Amino acid sequence: MQQETEKSSRRQLTGSYLTSVASIMLVLFMLGLLGLLVLHAQKLSEHIRENIGFEIIMKPDVKEAEIIRMQKMLDATPYVKSAAYITKEEATRRLSADLGEDFIQWLGNEENPLLPSVDVRFKAAWANNDSLAVIADELMQQAIVKEIFYQKSLVHLINQNVQRIGMVLFFMSLLLLVIAIALINNTIRLSVYAKRFLVKSMQLVGATEGFIRRPFVWSGILQGVLGAFLAIVLLNLVLYVAVNNLPELLLLQDRPRVILLYVAIFVLGMLLTGISTQLAINKYLRTKTDKLFV
Repeated sequence: MQQETEKSSRRQLTGSYLTSVASIMLVLFMLGLLGLLVLHAQKLSEHIRENIGFEIIMKPDVKEAEIIRMQKMLDATPYVKSAAYITKEEATRRLSADLGEDFIQWLGNEENPLLPSVDVRFKAAWANNDSLAVIADELMQQAIVKEIFYQKSLVHLINQNVQRIGMVLFFMSLLLLVIAIALINNTIRLSVYAKRFLVKSMQLVGATEGFIRRPFVWSGILQGVLGAFLAIVLLNLVLYVAVNNLPELLLLQDRPRVILLYVAIFVLGMLLTGISTQLAINKYLRTKTDKLFV
């Protein structure tokens, strides 16, 4: 009879432990999933911004060496991602491709009206109207520059939408973090609640609070580690399936940031479970025996 009672008790404890680990895993998985969404959204916004730029139109009869010198100068600046020299012939090919026909044949004997240019793309931090306006003013002072063309309204619209999406994701992340803390805290409290009589029994036979608290805290941290590990396995599986179905996602992957996110999930799992366990144990260490039945 006693053996059956002990087996039943062990099964209940094992079931409680597995339930706690599964709950922690699911909470950390949802938090990590939102984290991956934020990272990919940031990478996408950087990719979009880095495709923002302008076209520097050169004056007629400017020597090619001067244009190449300007291109190299722009490439050396900290705010430019890339600068490409577009010859008159290349500009003609591009315009013909856009129009769907060779427009040069309609000009007859007239000279090609297109001018050479430098196509500039900026790094994400500088891809906004304020920075572009300052850079454009500086470049317009160059003697070889005729005009600079870029769509100010499009730049403003892109940055405005990126900021809105960023704010939405930030508040979603903050809300989910609060929910995650509350859920993990409640899960750990329920796990410790099932062992409250054991805590009080150890205290009654003379065990110190530190002696009682230590194994529970380490057990809670271990639950956090296991939950975080399983959550990361699931996140990797989600990434694998997503990339297989959408290969373009590889362009938005930033492995160092993803690894940093995984480390954050591990640390968060350990901290939340460890602190929650300690708070729950402290509560029952200070609870009177007659109150344990409430």
